[in-house]
Amino acid sequence: MVAKVYQNPKGGLNAKGRAYFKRKEGSNLKAPVKKGKNPRRVSFAARFAGMKGPMKDSKGRPTRKALALKAWGFGSVAAARSFANNNKKKA
Repeated sequence: MVAKVYQNPKGGLNAKGRAYFKRKEGSNLKAPVKKGKNPRRVSFAARFAGMKGPMKDSKGRPTRKALALKAWGFGSVAAARSFANNNKKKA
């Protein structure tokens, strides 16, 4: 679990969280891409379209999954799935 200090309240990691993971893991995480057909956005949509779990918690608040989808410009799992299917590279 990621500490709250590294989480963006609107979903995903904030800049401080991305810097923390770069120091700790050596990974080079980038901010979400909100629009367009960027390959990172297509990949995110494909991964999250298959994620299990609710979009709201027991108190009716959006889950981290719902917040992440919103941060990447998707309103639902179905929207992410449709975007991914329409924009995947054909092999």
